[in-house]
Amino acid sequence: MIELDAQAKTPLYEQLYAQLAAAIRTGAVPPGQALPGRRSMAARLGVSVSTVDTAYQMLAAEGLAEARPRRGFFVQETGGRLHARPAAAPPATTPTPAPAPPAPRYDLSTGSVDTALFPARSWGRIQREVLYTCPELLQRGEMQGDADLRAQIAAYLGEYRGVVCAPEQIVVGAGIEYLLGCLAHLFSGCTAAVEDPGYHRTRAVLQNSGIPCRLVPIDGSGLSVTALEASGADLCYVTPSHHFPTGVTMPAGRRAQLLGWAAAAPGRYILEDDYDSEFRFDTRPLPSLQGMAGPGGPVVYLTTFSKSLAPGIRIACMVLPPDLLERYRQDFAVYANTVSRFEQQTLCRFMACGQFTRHLARMRLAYKHRMERFAAALRTSLGPAVVLGATHSGLHFLLTCPGAGGEAQMVAAAAAAGVRLRGLREYYMQDPDACPPDTVVAGYAALRPDDIEAVAAALARAWRPPV
Repeated sequence: MIELDAQAKTPLYEQLYAQLAAAIRTGAVPPGQALPGRRSMAARLGVSVSTVDTAYQMLAAEGLAEARPRRGFFVQETGGRLHARPAAAPPATTPTPAPAPPAPRYDLSTGSVDTALFPARSWGRIQREVLYTCPELLQRGEMQGDADLRAQIAAYLGEYRGVVCAPEQIVVGAGIEYLLGCLAHLFSGCTAAVEDPGYHRTRAVLQNSGIPCRLVPIDGSGLSVTALEASGADLCYVTPSHHFPTGVTMPAGRRAQLLGWAAAAPGRYILEDDYDSEFRFDTRPLPSLQGMAGPGGPVVYLTTFSKSLAPGIRIACMVLPPDLLERYRQDFAVYANTVSRFEQQTLCRFMACGQFTRHLARMRLAYKHRMERFAAALRTSLGPAVVLGATHSGLHFLLTCPGAGGEAQMVAAAAAAGVRLRGLREYYMQDPDACPPDTVVAGYAALRPDDIEAVAAALARAWRPPV
C-alpha cells in the first residue's frame, strides 16, 4: 500500500519513487510486472500525472524499471533482491477506482484557458456553414492537412513569427504529442536533449517513442549550449521564445550559438516548440529559430492552437525542412490526417477572413489586464516581499513568497484553501535542489476576473496565517 504525505518536506514524486523502489528491491513487485498506468496511479493517489511520471522515470534511470513504447513501465530484474516472495494472486474482481479528487475552487494550473474568451458565435457560424455546404469534407483529406489551411498557417507564421516556409512544408496534426511521436520515428536512433527544468510530457513522449533523453540545464539565457555539446545528443528540444516554466526568453546571441551547434555536425536538429509566443505583452517576440536558420535549416518548428483557441480543439502543426519532409512523406504516405476536416476548414475560414488575428488581439489585451490585476492583488495581499517573475509573456508567472514555509507547504496550504497550483521544483527533473526556494508556478488564464482578489486573499490566508 503506497501512502504519500503532502505535508512532508520530501516531494511527492520522491516519496512515490522510494516506496516503489523498495517494493521492487524486496521482490514485492516481481520482475516483468507492469507498473500501474500513470493516469490510474495518479488518480489512485490523488496526485498529478507528472508526479507519477517523474517517479517512474527515476526508476527507469536506476535500472529498476523499463519504459516500453506504447505499453508502459515494467519492473526489471535487479540481481540483488532481498526476501523475495512470489507475487500475490490477482484479485478475483476488478478493484473499484479511487474517487477523483474534488475540483478546486480556483484553478491556477498552466494547462487551462478562459473558455469565456473562445469566439463561440463566430466559430459556430463558420462550422455550420462548412458542415452544410461542403459535403466533400466527409471524404478523406490530404495526409499533411488541407492545402488551403496550410497556406493560411504559412502566411500567419511568416508575418507574425518570422517563419520562412512554404505550405508544402507544414504538417497539421492533433496535438504536439502526436507530432512529436511522428518526429520520434523520423529520428529513430538519435538521442534528444531536453531542457531541465522543463516539460515532463515532452520527455515522456520522446522516451516512450524510443528516443533516449538527456537533461540539459538552462541559465538566464535559456538552454546551455556548452552543456548541450557535452551531452552527446544529436537532437535538441527547446522553448526559446518563452521557456517553460521559468519564462526565460533566449536572446539572439544564444540562438546563434544553438544554430551553430546544429550546423557543426551532420544529422543534428533542433525541435523548436513555440507554444504560446502569441501572448507577449511588452514587445513583439524575437523571430523564430526556424526563421533565423532558413527554410532548409536544421530546425523543426512546432506550434499549437491550444492556447489561442482552446485545448479541446486539437490542432497543432510542424514545419519540416525539405530533407525531413521527404522522409515524412515516404514513411507516413498511408496515414490519414488526425484532425477532422470540418475543424480544419473552420479554422481555415476563421483565419482567412481576419477573425483569428482580431481574436488574438482581444485575448492578448484581456490576458494582459488580467495579469496586471492579479499581480497587483498578490502584492497587496502578500506584501512587498513577494516576487513575481516572467510576467512579460505567456499565461503564467513564477511567484516567490519567502517565509511561507517552503514550496511543498505552499502548494499544500494553497490546495487546502481551494487553490490549485504547482511548485516550481516539480519541473526540475535532474537536480530538484537547484530550484529556487519558496516558488510556485501560477497560471492565470483560467482565473475568472471576478475571482482575482478572492484568490489573492485566499493565498495570503494560506501562506500568511494570523499569529
